Amino acid sequence: MTQTKDFLLEIGSEELPSAPLDRAAAQLARLVEAGLDDAGLAHGGVRVVSTPRRLAVLVADVACATEAAHSVMRGPAAAIAFDADGNPTKAAVGFARGKGVDPADLVVRGDGGKDYVFAEVDEPAVPAEQILAPLCERVIAGLDWPRSQRWGSTHERYGRPVRWICALFGDEVLDVSYADVTSGRTTRGHRVLAPGEHVVPEPSAYEAVLEDARVLGHEERAARIREGIAAVESEFGVTVDTPARVFDEVVNLCEWPTVLVGRFDEEFLSVPHEIICESMLSHQRYFPTYDGDGNLTRAFIVVGNGDPACSETVVDGNERVVRARLDDAKFFFEEDLKHPLEDYLPRLETVTFQERLGTMGQKAARMVALAPAVVSEAGGTEEQRDHARRAAHLAKADLVTQAVVEFTSQQGVMGGYYAQAAGEPDEVSSAVAQHYRPRFAGDELPEGLVARAVAVADKLDTICGMFAIDEPPTGSSDPFAQRRSAIGVIHMLEDMPQASLSDLIDASLDAYADQGLSFDHGAVAQRVREFFLGRLATMAKDEGIGPDTVAAVSAASVIDPAEFFQRARALERAQVEDPELFEALAGAYARAANLADADLGCDVDESGLGDAERRLLDACVNGQAAVSAALASGDYEGALAALGALRGPIDGFFDEVMVMDDDPAVRENRLRLLNRFAAVFSGVADFGALGRGR
Repeated sequence: MTQTKDFLLEIGSEELPSAPLDRAAAQLARLVEAGLDDAGLAHGGVRVVSTPRRLAVLVADVACATEAAHSVMRGPAAAIAFDADGNPTKAAVGFARGKGVDPADLVVRGDGGKDYVFAEVDEPAVPAEQILAPLCERVIAGLDWPRSQRWGSTHERYGRPVRWICALFGDEVLDVSYADVTSGRTTRGHRVLAPGEHVVPEPSAYEAVLEDARVLGHEERAARIREGIAAVESEFGVTVDTPARVFDEVVNLCEWPTVLVGRFDEEFLSVPHEIICESMLSHQRYFPTYDGDGNLTRAFIVVGNGDPACSETVVDGNERVVRARLDDAKFFFEEDLKHPLEDYLPRLETVTFQERLGTMGQKAARMVALAPAVVSEAGGTEEQRDHARRAAHLAKADLVTQAVVEFTSQQGVMGGYYAQAAGEPDEVSSAVAQHYRPRFAGDELPEGLVARAVAVADKLDTICGMFAIDEPPTGSSDPFAQRRSAIGVIHMLEDMPQASLSDLIDASLDAYADQGLSFDHGAVAQRVREFFLGRLATMAKDEGIGPDTVAAVSAASVIDPAEFFQRARALERAQVEDPELFEALAGAYARAANLADADLGCDVDESGLGDAERRLLDACVNGQAAVSAALASGDYEGALAALGALRGPIDGFFDEVMVMDDDPAVRENRLRLLNRFAAVFSGVADFGALGRGR
């Protein structure tokens, strides 16, 4: 039985930033496992332990040596490998060199009735220590950091200066050196609670040594923080807001976490909770709390990394810090309120939206033109048009307020508060507050038609403007988040089935043209439509709709989101419910489309039609009427049912009629009939794409 030992590599450093630490931890496991596998060194499970000051990997049951191997490899035929005098040819020399043997050591053996040369290679077992020590050095150097540092007098780099290396194979220290640090069998404890070096007798004892030194791994720290937060929620009857990004960062800021509760002054509850929470979360990594009614409370959570005996001092210090932060937020808010929101509008002319597309003031003017058009397209009232126009007028004004300059992620939100304070209607202030939504995947949509109209106007203006100056998103660049904006527009227009996205694109481009931007309106509009069609196709596939269905619906050039998804879902259901019918229709359509000649048109000469031709023509006339009526009423299942009725007549036509008749007049008339048949499908979907997908 192969003898095994556990392996440990710990890289100790100055405190590492949170996000790079997580990425490096994932890399470490992959690099070590790949290195062991490439070396042929058998091993068990690979685990990573990370803290702000260390990255460690533990590998169980590593073989003490690779297995010895004897390999026999066949080369070229003997007749090719040696010349008439028995000397090795280039073929033999090349084969020998590739296998690491001398040409003189090649042997000739029969194989399948023919002689070949063979190379025999003995690979001795390699002790694990000879593999692990250089692997450790390669792994440390191979970690990829967004920003790395050099220190001392060497040129090696790491995320932060390396201070110690603990490298063990069983109870033996591996000889590892990186930069100016050599390996040992010691780790280092918590800076305050257990400073200094702590001996690690063997890898299996590593985590116990860390815990004795008041250091916990990532999972244990996260669990302890969550347990502490749950205890606070239970004791005080509050809900703690723990955004994933901030929580993960807090976990990576401590090694022995203690959950503490601080409080800020009552006066700060008069300030909008959004900037209070951002100040605590983004600047101080405190977690705010909310009561049972969803109102912000004075209590906040601090995760300490010091001596729990000093908790009162830690809480007092953090309360002093948050007081200063919230004083700033309160000051900015109160100063901004001294002027109505409209007073800030002239300053938007000093804020650039995009160098070639003008200022934020110009963007707001275009939104004022477009937002009411969205309301009209969606069937809104005149009052809603007026509110959308007013909200678009004010939407960007808060960008130059002190609160938003300091807390940039609250743009729009603060504008909503300022609009409300200025006495604007609720629909207007809500639209100002919500017009940046949705900001990311899964975010809430704006509430109400007015807010959605302003949000659509904002996002569509950005997309159309960037396309007008020929700066669409690329595979590697989308600085104005055009893809995300398009997805947001699509989600909002799904709830406005009457709205024509194509018309809104034209209206948005008209607003740019009115401001003097020069571009080819028709060409740009077509590119924007194609961009939205691509987004619709991607979203439909993400929903689980088959790629052939998506391609078929996309070919109809429908870009209104509600209609696109309704068509795609109806076609997908129809194929599932009667796959044989739609496979036959797809085949018949593809055959007709291949034979059809568009130059001949669709006007069929009815004189002299045979029975099968007459049945098909009647079916096409009736089918076209039924399809048109169904599409007009949004009944896509009905349109597909009407197409399904064409199967019998088209099958009978192909069974009984020779399309490519010798008589040119007959042949062309039958081709016109096939054109007529294919035309019935054109407004619904490209059934040829269904055939190709299958």
